Amino acid sequence: MSLDRAGGHGSLWLSVIAVLIVASLPGVPVARAQNRMRSPGLQMGARMPGIGLTAAPRPRPDFAGPALVGRKAGDAGPRFAAARTGRRGPRDPGGAGFGGPPARAQNAGRGSRGTVAAASRDRYVPGQIVVELENMLTDAQLAVFSRRYGLARIAVQDLPLVGSTLSLFRITDGRAVDALRSQLRAESSVRAAQPNFRYLLQDQNTTPAPGEGDPAQYALAKLRLPEAHRLAHGNDIIIAVIDSGIDIAHPELTDAFAGSFDALGGRGPPHLHGTGIAGAIVSHARLMGSAPGARILAIRAFGDAPNGAESTSFVIMKGLDHAASHGAQVINMSFAGPLDPLLERGVAAATTRGIVLVAASGNAGPGSPPAYPAANPNVIAVSATDSSDRLFQASSRGGHIAVAAPGVNIFLPAPDNKYQMASGTSFSAAYVSGLAALMLERNPRLLPRELRDILMRTARDLGAPGRDDLFGAGVADAFGAVSAVRAVLPVAAASPDMVDSAEAPTPPDAVMAPNALDKSWLRR
Repeated sequence: MSLDRAGGHGSLWLSVIAVLIVASLPGVPVARAQNRMRSPGLQMGARMPGIGLTAAPRPRPDFAGPALVGRKAGDAGPRFAAARTGRRGPRDPGGAGFGGPPARAQNAGRGSRGTVAAASRDRYVPGQIVVELENMLTDAQLAVFSRRYGLARIAVQDLPLVGSTLSLFRITDGRAVDALRSQLRAESSVRAAQPNFRYLLQDQNTTPAPGEGDPAQYALAKLRLPEAHRLAHGNDIIIAVIDSGIDIAHPELTDAFAGSFDALGGRGPPHLHGTGIAGAIVSHARLMGSAPGARILAIRAFGDAPNGAESTSFVIMKGLDHAASHGAQVINMSFAGPLDPLLERGVAAATTRGIVLVAASGNAGPGSPPAYPAANPNVIAVSATDSSDRLFQASSRGGHIAVAAPGVNIFLPAPDNKYQMASGTSFSAAYVSGLAALMLERNPRLLPRELRDILMRTARDLGAPGRDDLFGAGVADAFGAVSAVRAVLPVAAASPDMVDSAEAPTPPDAVMAPNALDKSWLRR
């Protein structure tokens, strides 16, 4: 071989090697196929009249097993609501505290100041501030206060849940929220002030399948719901669903409501997300929810927005307060956002009242910071799995995850008598809220920490042995959890020698299922 030819071949090999090295460097774009999962901008259903709900009793069918009804002759099957995709969940679940410095955005230190400021504004509503005043000011005093700080009051809300009155203000002179908060620290009449944080619903809708059947109902077997329903249906346990609008006329949800409240101050139309969440809990026609005998307290706190369905600190607190004052025993929170001192106070107060709180872990994927309210230690945080017990790709991880539940390709009701296939940790949380109702039917005096402990003790371990940051204690086991709760008769129906057991909470150490695996690591 001539020197010229050898030199040519050497150059060729050097070129190939150089390309391979460059392609392996981080940050260098390489062409490859990608499957990217995104959060949807949820479609709105047909407008419905104002919700006027009553707590009229409904007949309780005997739910001995799955209630997925096969097609009859001439039945074209359910109609499906179309779904569309949008952007992913909140970028930065971290947040600023009352009176403290704002949390840094995820991209802090990268790019321009404008990029960082835009990411920060994305976490809260620009130009708004939530203020808790030390004492109730008169209208004249409030007018002076507003003029002094360049504010216009949007709304005021009394919140017995946290023993406070909140005022939502608009900043009229264009100052940044953090700059105004710094000024308000010196104001003796201000107890606390914070941004009006944004929260997003946590689902990722997929293209609907052409019919119903096993793919929609695999969650029943995974959670062992048919067996659990032989012991409890969640009868008359009130579950508050703080979400978007719900189609109360859907056949799956007939007579399943204890009441309603619109925290947004209007009468919004039914929504895919809220209707799906309610369906995962109480469906009782073609489909089967995790607690078909429970009753939904429908709280509309999320309205349509360019990024999907969105809410704020101020509105969610109104919803929490309403749930606590209207008999909610479980509160489902299938949304995620930043650490919010105001919402943390609401969660703590609800827990003190014995209310079980369940939240979606979030759909921000691996490597994302913990999302709230799921990361609050008083909340049962739920991640999502698929039909093969694999973790949902977008499911958030962390040491706060309690259990997992099915959340991929879940068959659910949709507005206007339709059905949908949807994915997201939202629906995993809804299933677990229903499981909590089954357990509370067995023992209404079960404390939130006891209920959480039972769920984790009886979960079916997935992933690495023991608790992990993906699945928590494992996928929830409805039958194991309900079986582990000692049934307690209502005091009025109990015999004299049973009154004490009916009034006392079940001790945590006495509720482990007889055949449960040793999970002493849960007691650490």
